[in-house]
Amino acid sequence: MDDLLCGKLHRQLLTFTEENAICAGNVSFLGSLTKALASYDELQLPSNIEVAGMPSVVRVDGAEEPKVKRLKLSNGHSAGAPAKGASSRIFSPFRTLGLVSPTAVPFTSTPLGKTTFQINTSVGRCVQTYDLRRGLNLVFLSRPETPEPITATFAWKDRVFAAWGREEQGGEQGLWVFGRGKRTGVLDIPAGLGEPVKQILCFGSWIVGCRKTRIEIWKSTTYEHYTTITLQSSQRGRGTDDLLGPTCNMPTFLNKLFVGRQDGSVEIWNLSTGKLVYTILPQISDSGPVSALQPTPTFSCLAIAYGNGYTVLQDVRFDKEILRLNTGGSHQVAVTSLSFRTDGLGAGNDGRKAGVMATGGSHSGDVTFWDLHGGGRVMGILRGAHNPPSDVHGGVSGGLSKVEFLPGQAVLISSGLDNSLKSWVFDETPYTPVPRILHARSGHAAPVTRLEFLPSDSDGADTVGKWLLSTGKDRSLWAWSLRRDGQSTELSQGNIRKKARKLGALGNGLEASKLESSLEDLKAPEITCLARSLNRDGGMGTLAGAGAIWTNTSAVKKGVDPSDNGATGWESIVTGHKGDKYARTWFWGRKRAGRWVFETGDGGEVKSVAITQCGTFALIGSSNGGIDMFNLQSGLHRQRFPSRLTAAQARKLQVRLANDTSALSSLEAKPRKFNLGEGKHTKAVTGIMVDGVNRIVISCGLDGKVKFWDFTTGILQDEIDCYPMTAITGSQYYHPSDLIALRCDDLSIRVLDVVTKKLVRELWGCAGQISDFSFSNDGRWIIAASMDSVIRVWDLPTGHLIDAVRLGSPCTALAFSSTGEYLATAHADNVGINVWNNRSLFTHVPTRNISEEDIRKVTLPTVSGEGGQGLIDAAYDQPEIESSNTDATSTTPDQLSQDIMSLSLVPKSRWQTLVHLDLIRQRNKPTEPPKAPEKAPFFLPSLQNAKAPDTQNEEVEQITAADHSRVMRMDRNGSESEFTRLLRSSGENGDHEPIISYLKTLSPAAADIEIRSLNPLQPYTELVLFVSALTRRLRQRRDYELVQAWMTVFLRLHGELLVEDEGLVEALKEWRAEQETEAKRLNDLVGYCAGVVSFLRSGRI
Repeated sequence: MDDLLCGKLHRQLLTFTEENAICAGNVSFLGSLTKALASYDELQLPSNIEVAGMPSVVRVDGAEEPKVKRLKLSNGHSAGAPAKGASSRIFSPFRTLGLVSPTAVPFTSTPLGKTTFQINTSVGRCVQTYDLRRGLNLVFLSRPETPEPITATFAWKDRVFAAWGREEQGGEQGLWVFGRGKRTGVLDIPAGLGEPVKQILCFGSWIVGCRKTRIEIWKSTTYEHYTTITLQSSQRGRGTDDLLGPTCNMPTFLNKLFVGRQDGSVEIWNLSTGKLVYTILPQISDSGPVSALQPTPTFSCLAIAYGNGYTVLQDVRFDKEILRLNTGGSHQVAVTSLSFRTDGLGAGNDGRKAGVMATGGSHSGDVTFWDLHGGGRVMGILRGAHNPPSDVHGGVSGGLSKVEFLPGQAVLISSGLDNSLKSWVFDETPYTPVPRILHARSGHAAPVTRLEFLPSDSDGADTVGKWLLSTGKDRSLWAWSLRRDGQSTELSQGNIRKKARKLGALGNGLEASKLESSLEDLKAPEITCLARSLNRDGGMGTLAGAGAIWTNTSAVKKGVDPSDNGATGWESIVTGHKGDKYARTWFWGRKRAGRWVFETGDGGEVKSVAITQCGTFALIGSSNGGIDMFNLQSGLHRQRFPSRLTAAQARKLQVRLANDTSALSSLEAKPRKFNLGEGKHTKAVTGIMVDGVNRIVISCGLDGKVKFWDFTTGILQDEIDCYPMTAITGSQYYHPSDLIALRCDDLSIRVLDVVTKKLVRELWGCAGQISDFSFSNDGRWIIAASMDSVIRVWDLPTGHLIDAVRLGSPCTALAFSSTGEYLATAHADNVGINVWNNRSLFTHVPTRNISEEDIRKVTLPTVSGEGGQGLIDAAYDQPEIESSNTDATSTTPDQLSQDIMSLSLVPKSRWQTLVHLDLIRQRNKPTEPPKAPEKAPFFLPSLQNAKAPDTQNEEVEQITAADHSRVMRMDRNGSESEFTRLLRSSGENGDHEPIISYLKTLSPAAADIEIRSLNPLQPYTELVLFVSALTRRLRQRRDYELVQAWMTVFLRLHGELLVEDEGLVEALKEWRAEQETEAKRLNDLVGYCAGVVSFLRSGRI
C-alpha cells in the first residue's frame, strides 16, 4: 500500500512539473522532494531554445510563452536532460564537489542593486554564481550544462553570457545566456567556424564575441547576429595564428571597441559601421603582444600592458603616452590583469588620494599595487594571494587569472588557477596599502589522493554520512559537507602568512621575490595516509585556546596533565606525510592542526597510520618495518611492535635461539611460538588495523606478511606469509565481521578472516594497479578502483563480480559512506570530488557474475547535478531487464532435499495465535458492557424526541446462536466458500497444494473459522479430506509447524466426531503413523548431533 501511495505521489509531481514552468514561486511548497525530481524539470522546453525548423533567434519576454513539449534542437541536442547512456547497475551519478575556479576562464562580476555584488566563475561546463554580501555563498548553478567546456563568460545587468566550444577545427560552438541560473537565450553562431569565442564584451546595444582572427557582433536587444569583423595580419605580425589580444570599451566612446593585437598595436573599431577608425602603435621597441587592456577612471585614458612587462597609460584622444611603468620587474614578465580603484582613496602617504592600480599575472600568485602619483611607484605587494604556478607535471596549479576592484568599493576580488576565489578589503584606519583577506572560497589545487567519510562519534551525531575528508597533492586536508556547500572548509595548519612574514617572504624587497614558493613550502608535506575516530573528539570546545601545534613528542618527557583535556576530548585525526618520518594529529571539532607529531622509532618514513576505535591510541608504521603506538591524550609513546628489548634481553635471546635446536624441529608439529622482540617486518608497513576491543593489532607489509600482535605486550602471536607470491600494498578492516581485505601487487584482493586466520576470498579481474578499495557499509561488497580506469564491485558471499564501469580517467581514491548512501571518487585529471548514489537502497541488484565484455563506459557526475539522480530518482528508476540467455534467474527452492524437514515462512506469531485463539478471545473479552455517557457534549444536537423503536431490539434478541454459524449461513445462501471448493478439488485430483497455500495466507481468526466450518454431517467427507491433506503434507516433510497447529485446532473443534465414522478413524490412524515415524527420525537426528557436540566439548579432545 505504501508503494502504491508513493507511486501515485510521484506521478502527480511529475505531471505537475510537466504542466507548469519551473520557478521559485510555484514549486516552493514541494521542498526538497521537488529538488530530488529536478531531472524531470527539463521535460519542458524553455522558450528561448532554437528548435529545428524555427527561427534561429527567439526572444524571451515573460511567462506568456506557449508550452512546448520535448523537441529536437537544430544543434542535435535535446531540449531536456541529456540522453541517458550506459549506467552502472549499482551507482548513479549525483554531483561534483570542490570546484570553485579551476579553469583559466576569468571571473566576471556585476552589481546587484546598491547593496551587493555577484561573482560568476566557470567550472568547466557550468557557471557558478556567488553572492559577496553572503560571504561568497553559492547562490546559483547554471542549467543546463553546456555541451562543451566554457571558454569565456561575461556578466551584464541581470544576465550572464557563456561561450563554449573546443579548439578542434569544425568543433561545435555556442553562446548561451543565463539568468538566475536558468538558460534564457541562445545566440546564433555563424556556421562553418571552428574557432571558439575567447572573450565576451557587452556594452550599449552590442554583444561582442572575440575569436582568434575575427570578431562576431550581435544586437543586445534581439540577440540577432549583426556582422563579423575579420582581422588582417599586419607587417608587424610575429608568425602566429592568434591575431587578437584583449579587448575593452571606454566610457563616452560610442560604438567603439578597442582591440589589442599580437603585434603590440591597439585598433579602434566602429561596431555600427564595421570599419577600423584608428590604430595606436606601441612607442616601445620590442614591446611584444598586448597582454591586457583596461580603461582608467580618468576620461579618455587607457592602460595598455605589453608582453615585455611594461604598462603604459595612453591618452587615446591625442595618441599620447602619459605614464610608463615597469610592471614586469627585472624578469620582464607580462601583466595579464589590470584594475583601478574607483572609491577615491588609497593613494598618497595617508591613503586619501585617488589613483591606485592593481596588477597581476599568471606567472605568480602576487598582486602589486601602484600609486600613480609622482611618476608611479609600488606602494605594496600582496604576496601569496594565490599559489604560484608549478612547473612540475601533475603538480599544484597556481598563478593569478584576474584581479578586479569592485566599483566604488575598497574591495578587491581575485581568482587564480589554484581553484580559489578571494575577496580582499582595505582598512582606512589604520591605513594599510596592502589589503587583508575578507572572504575566500576554494578547493584542492591539485588532484585528490585520499578520501575518507567521517565516522559517527560516540553520540551518533554524524551517523548520516554528512562529512567527507579529502587530501591532495597541494598539501591540504579538506572537510566537505554533503548537506551545505558553505560549510566545507580546509583544516587549518596554523597561520602560514604569519610564518612567512617572519621569514620575510611577504615583504616588498628583492629577497621576498626569491622566496616566491615559500608559502607552499611552509605547509606540511603531502598527506599519503589518514586515520580518524570521533569517539574522543570534543567538538569546538576541545582544548580552547591557541596553543602550539605539532610539538615533537620526543621532547615531551612527562606528557600533559590528563585533567586538562579529559573532559573536553583530544585529537581525532592522524595523518602520514610523503617523505616525512613524522605523523601529525588534527582536531576535527576545531578544524585545525593538533598538538603532536609522532616520530617513527626506527627513523623511517611514515607509510601507514591507524587509530583505535576508542579514539585513545594512534599507531604508525614506518618504511623500515617498525610499528609504534602513542597516546593521543598525553602524546607519549606507549608500545612498539615488536616490543623493545633491553641490551641484556637481546643477548639472552640470541643465545637461546642459537642453542635451542629442538625449537626448529618442533615447527612442523605445532604453530611457532614467537619470543619477545621477534617478528618485525623486513619492509615497509603498508597497513595497520586494531580490533574493536584493543586486543589484537594486525599489520601487513611489502614483505608479503600479515602479522597478529598482542596489543598490550607487543608480542607477535601469529603470522600469515604470502611471500614470494605477492606483496601487500594496502589493507581495509571491516570490524562487524572481523574481515580484512588486502590489496596485493599481483592485481588481486585477498580477504582474510581475523578469527580463523584463513583466506576466504580471492578477487581477481583488475587489469591495472589497484589505486584504492573499500568495503561497503554492510560488508557485503568490495569496491576497487584500478589504473585501467575501471571501478569494480565484488559480492563477497558469492565471490562474483557484479558491477564494473569504465570512466574517462583513472580513479585515484574512493570511499563508501557509513550509511550506504554515497560513493565518493577522485580522479587523476580533476581536482573535484565525484559523488554517486547507491541505487541498491531502493532496487534489487542482481549478483550475476559479469565478464569483461559487460563493463560499461559511463560519464562522471556534473557540478550542477544535471543528468544525475537524487535518492528519490534512483528509487523510482526502472531497473533494466537482463536478457534471459545471459542471466539465469536465481530462485530459492521450497525444499532443499526430501530428507530435510522444512518449516514454513509464515511468521511464528500467526500459528501460535491460531493454537491459543480461544484463550486470547477470553482474555480480550470486556468485563462489563459499555456505559452510555452521562451527558452529551455541548456541541452535539439535542435528541430528546428521538427514540429508537422497540421492535428493532426485539428482532436482535430473536437471532439464535445457530444463525451465527457459517455453515447455516451458507446453507441459507446456497453458496460454497473458497476453502470448501479447494478442499473438494483436492479430493478429486489428489493435489493438496492449493488448499495448503490458501490456508497459509489466512489470518489466525480466518483459519479458525474455516476449520470450524468443515461439514460435521455424515458422511464426513470434508473432515476426511482435511486430515488426508495434512497427512500428505507431513509425508512431504514441509510446513511442519503449520501442520501441527492446524491438526491441534482440528482435534479440539471436531474431537467428539472422530469415533462416529470408520473412514475418519482410518484417516486419523494414517496421520498418526506418519507423525510417529517422522518424530522418531527427528529424535534420532537430534540425539546424534547432541552426542557429537558433547564429545567435542569433552576434555579428551
